[in-house]
Amino acid sequence: MKLIRALLLLLVLVLVLAAAAAAGGAWWWLNRPLPLAADPVEVSIEPGTPPRAIADAWVQGGVQASPLLLYEWFRWSGQARKIRAGSYEIGRGTTPIALLNKMVRGDVTLAAVRLIEGWTFKQVRAELAKAESLKPTTAAMSDADIMAALGEPNVAPEGRFYPDTYAYNKGSNDLAVLKRAHRAMKKRLEAAWAERAADTPLRSPDDALKLASIVEKETGSPADRGKVAAVFSNRLRVGMPLQTDPTVIYGLGDAFDGNLRKRDLTTDGPYNTYLRAGLPPTPIAMPGKASLLAAVRPDPVKALYFVSRGDGSSEFSDNLAAHNRAVDKYQRGR
Repeated sequence: MKLIRALLLLLVLVLVLAAAAAAGGAWWWLNRPLPLAADPVEVSIEPGTPPRAIADAWVQGGVQASPLLLYEWFRWSGQARKIRAGSYEIGRGTTPIALLNKMVRGDVTLAAVRLIEGWTFKQVRAELAKAESLKPTTAAMSDADIMAALGEPNVAPEGRFYPDTYAYNKGSNDLAVLKRAHRAMKKRLEAAWAERAADTPLRSPDDALKLASIVEKETGSPADRGKVAAVFSNRLRVGMPLQTDPTVIYGLGDAFDGNLRKRDLTTDGPYNTYLRAGLPPTPIAMPGKASLLAAVRPDPVKALYFVSRGDGSSEFSDNLAAHNRAVDKYQRGR
């Protein structure tokens, strides 16, 4: 009987020691940096991916560990269902505990794309197409398809996106970025329209967006922006054609070779503001905040003309005679 008791005690002791050893081994493994095939290792987790597939993805991505061990750790921790979708990046020194915590926090890896003031929608699409780790969801979509997806069917996309730097999770799609830029422009335009001058000749926020896009393309020096906007507002007010080269250039599209010729100015078209009065049918580029505000609240000047001084700034004139003198001085060197 004593022998049986001794054997049972010995067995219990062995089991306790084994459990302690196993616990110690697990603790050691959980706090030991994971070996990596490369530094860093990146993995993108889609929504709804099961924990076992997440563990497999990390191993396939370059984590040199047993996928079964990783999966059991995710499951045993009780946090497997809290792992968030997104793109993740880990470097050397990352432990299994740190890896799981990163995914539970949603500490995703970000990239960014910058949309520049004055860009056309064609340029925006080209920039998104080459952006880092951004899925080209819109690659097979027409401009009209994109606007329909954004909830504005039959609206031209030009000028409808706010120029800014947009951070995104790696693995996101480009339509998501466009949605944010589109929403941002709506908010900026609404805010600018609320600050419009009482005597503005503009009839709607769309008019403001069109004028702001012209101001964006015509302004060489930021200090002149309010005066440039005033010139075009004054022309609209008296029924004078805007006579602005950027609209003609936009109308030429891919046919523009860098040189604007007399025949371009004398050939009729919807964007030829030398021959057609009023604003063009759509914006011609993405205006920034300063141009939006200048369009709705220009400087209080009477100028109807301006000409480049050759240093980025412009000379403004109230009448044609003064303008001709400015042209002679700054353009013809007389």
